[in-house]
Amino acid sequence: MAKVFVTDLVLRDGHQSLIATRMRTEDMLPICSKLDQVGFWSLEAWGGATFDACVRFLREDPWQRLRQLRKALPNTRIQMLLRGQNLLGYRNYSDDVVRAFVQKSADNGVDVFRIFDAMNDLRNLQVSVEAVKAAGKHAEGTVCYTTSPVHNIPHFVELAKGLAEMGCDTIAIKDMAGLLTPYTAFELVGAIRAATNLPVHTHSHATSGLAHMTHLKAIEAGATIIDTCVGAFAEGASHPTTQSLVAALAGTQYDTGLSLPLIEEISAYFKETRKKYWQYESAFTGTDTRVLINQVPGGMISNLANQLKEQGALDKMDAVLEEIPRVREDLGYPPLVTPTSQIVGTQAALNVMTGARYKSVTNEVKLYLQGRYGRAPGHINEEVRKIAIGDLNITTCRPADLLGDELDKLRGEIEGLAKSDEDVLTYAMFPEIGKTWLQERAAGSLKPEQLLPQGTSQQDSAPRYAADEFKITLHGETYHIKLSGSGRSDATQRPYFVSIDGVTEEVLVEPLNEVAVASSGDNAPRKGKATASAAPGQKPHASHPGHVTAAMPGTIVDVLVSIGQVVKAGDGILVIEAMKMENEVQAPIAGIVISIFAKKGDAVTPDMALVEIQPE
Repeated sequence: MAKVFVTDLVLRDGHQSLIATRMRTEDMLPICSKLDQVGFWSLEAWGGATFDACVRFLREDPWQRLRQLRKALPNTRIQMLLRGQNLLGYRNYSDDVVRAFVQKSADNGVDVFRIFDAMNDLRNLQVSVEAVKAAGKHAEGTVCYTTSPVHNIPHFVELAKGLAEMGCDTIAIKDMAGLLTPYTAFELVGAIRAATNLPVHTHSHATSGLAHMTHLKAIEAGATIIDTCVGAFAEGASHPTTQSLVAALAGTQYDTGLSLPLIEEISAYFKETRKKYWQYESAFTGTDTRVLINQVPGGMISNLANQLKEQGALDKMDAVLEEIPRVREDLGYPPLVTPTSQIVGTQAALNVMTGARYKSVTNEVKLYLQGRYGRAPGHINEEVRKIAIGDLNITTCRPADLLGDELDKLRGEIEGLAKSDEDVLTYAMFPEIGKTWLQERAAGSLKPEQLLPQGTSQQDSAPRYAADEFKITLHGETYHIKLSGSGRSDATQRPYFVSIDGVTEEVLVEPLNEVAVASSGDNAPRKGKATASAAPGQKPHASHPGHVTAAMPGTIVDVLVSIGQVVKAGDGILVIEAMKMENEVQAPIAGIVISIFAKKGDAVTPDMALVEIQPE
């Protein structure tokens, strides 16, 4: 029997880390028979961001994926990543939803549940662990490793002891950003083994270049299971290569007993498969020692880069990475792992893109500052808390204790569309996109994102991308132009920032085909003032302080006001979803709502006037 066991991550964390979780089920199934022959301790194949990506982008049924993988992997444990009370979403769910989700996951094929909480708040893990044990499955309690002034080895050992007392079967050390150094790993694994006597399972991303050494020292200290990924989806923001670790341990007391030729055959398959997803490759998923400072986890970096690209702000990636540690410090040093990584990362992006820190604050940050995700490990910046939530009360109990049972309510909300309990749980995870998914399934109109053929440009084949680099020939002279950003327009002009033959310039564009006209009918302005209007189906450009705009491109998920309503500066006007987080757009001035140009479901950009407020 192998002295060290291997969990391979190619079906989940590997492609989440390198191609923004875009691998489709159809590309997993053909190689499953080979994966099933290897003898892995488990295959991580579900959970994490895969559920979200299936529904949001791939338009697949995540539960059907799980069932298909279960059938295709009869001899191998399927492992999932579960966010404790957050399940696979970005908020706390009621206990009845947690229990139902765990049971259905077990029924559909999950054997091992790696359960973690982004705050390392053990209160948020208790119900999940109980539910896994009640389902007769393996509960792997997880310590999220991070570094900060408030995190040290005694702290992590106390967490591990708490997980052991809950009844966990193994302890995972989840090093989601590659921060764990080899000798610290040796000390930490030894201390956890001594304190709990449970098997230790180590997980470390390769981003910083330390993970191979970290695994080896962890093994020497007594870790018996390690996470790796077959070579085609390994290294960088992903994980150490399976083949490399198998070879390193061969012939030693730690020999895994796994077949290198078989794993190489599997890797060759995924090497070809990866080519299909070239459009999701990112320049930010290689080895990058800056992670030792910014702590962005491997599973987030490719998604963050892709989200900024969709925002037209990929050029701001470095600035966002520099802002993330500052936001993390303001929030009391939470470990950066979903959902806190997304919460911190999106707020950092907002701080950079708006040009002012906390000018716009996401709803999730507001909930975090109220204690609705659990206890912050360190001290929260009270000035930031005051800006974001004012004098709202702070939750000190287990956050889920504030929630009543939700399952029956959810069933009622989705009645007629949900055909199973699994459908109800899909809606529970992501109400907006989940409902749309169910509606499109009913209509037979589910279509995944387009995979672009190699050699084509995204601008040619995907309408949401506009050219940002081109050549202009004028009077016989050719200039190389690269658009690097745009500013907020005033009534007549909009600034664009471009590089012309390598020299940065600001170009002011004055559109000649946009005319401000007086509104009429229900949206007519009061007190005789004219207001900007647009053609049917279009939104006017923001041109004065009463125009309410979004801080970044996104989708409207709720309109909170109606025409004629009196609002104060700072009142919530709309809710925008951007980068998977919700952001409440607030009134810039006090007055009366005289026009609403936007509706739920609209895609919007920062230059659009969404609502107009007339000062009283």
